[in-house]
Amino acid sequence: MVNQMGRVKVMQFGIFTVGDVTTDPTTGRTPSEHERIKAMVAIAQKAEEVGLDVFATGEHHNPPFVPSSPTTMLGYVAARTDRLILSTSTTLITTNDPVKIAEDFAMLQHLADGRVDLMMGRGNTGPVYPWFGKDIRQGIELAVENYALLHKLWREDVVDWAGRFRTPLQSFTSTPRPLDGVPPFVWHGSIRSPEIAEQAAYYGDGFFANNIFWPKEHFKRLIELYRDRYAHYGHGTPEQAVVGLGGQVFMRKNSQDAVREFRPYFDNAPVYGHGPSLEEFTDQTPLTVGSPQEVIEKTLAFRETFGDYQRQLFLMDHAGLPLKTVLEQLDILGEEVVPVLREEFAKGRPAQVAEAPTHQALVARRDAELQEVQA
Repeated sequence: MVNQMGRVKVMQFGIFTVGDVTTDPTTGRTPSEHERIKAMVAIAQKAEEVGLDVFATGEHHNPPFVPSSPTTMLGYVAARTDRLILSTSTTLITTNDPVKIAEDFAMLQHLADGRVDLMMGRGNTGPVYPWFGKDIRQGIELAVENYALLHKLWREDVVDWAGRFRTPLQSFTSTPRPLDGVPPFVWHGSIRSPEIAEQAAYYGDGFFANNIFWPKEHFKRLIELYRDRYAHYGHGTPEQAVVGLGGQVFMRKNSQDAVREFRPYFDNAPVYGHGPSLEEFTDQTPLTVGSPQEVIEKTLAFRETFGDYQRQLFLMDHAGLPLKTVLEQLDILGEEVVPVLREEFAKGRPAQVAEAPTHQALVARRDAELQEVQA
């Protein structure tokens, strides 16, 4: 992805959604599933309109969430956008068939002209494992084996495979093949598991620390592990590893107005409601409820803890916030926050730090490697 001046963007900024259907605590109204799905599409289109780079949807198979088919959603969004990178904030590598992931995302990659990547994850819903015939006690093993097969399916035209968790494959070809012979970029997301940071490093993939719920010290350890192991496996220096971070914001011109408006949504949120106070949560996690300037300052501070990184995604549409409010938040994010973040994060950024991943960059790197081999 390039900006209007033709320069590669050093960082990508976007939003991710978990697609929850939550009652608005200020009105008592609960949107229908149809309304929530349509709202997610409107939010994605708004993200492109205000100049963001990425829209990512979660994957869930239980109420109160609606995004059970991410590639269906993203394919629909692809037809209604031109520049937006379409991604996932979780693709369940543990319970989905790797063959189906390979084919679905390659198809989406073609439809979106390469504007696709995805984030592998295990999710946070225990019952999803038996629903899809899996055992949660084998979660890490499933993630390791299934991704090994997916990685192979995208890089070899004919695959023979035997493993523990699915029937063998003999002379199998996943179709369609990846666009331009280059698979979508893969992030591995984790909030707690060093094994997943290790997996991301082993393959030279990206690591996304969705640091919205826990203190920064925990995620700093995970990211440092990933960077060290990325270098250990010969993919580059620790500073060249590809890192993404989560964030959570609610903004108004005045901080007091933001806090007053957001508090009932926080207090009743399905994940962290009825737990720590809003003040405690904002002190200990990336959640920022305040002015655009406060969001800028807190987000810029991420670099001090985690080093230079490539992707910043914000959660904006949760906890029952009405669509009108979310669209207002995106206007503020795109007009007042992200332009400043782009400028500030670019300052003093070492030349060896990796650029944000795009299909075009991956194709160029593949071609350069081929030329080196042929020289």
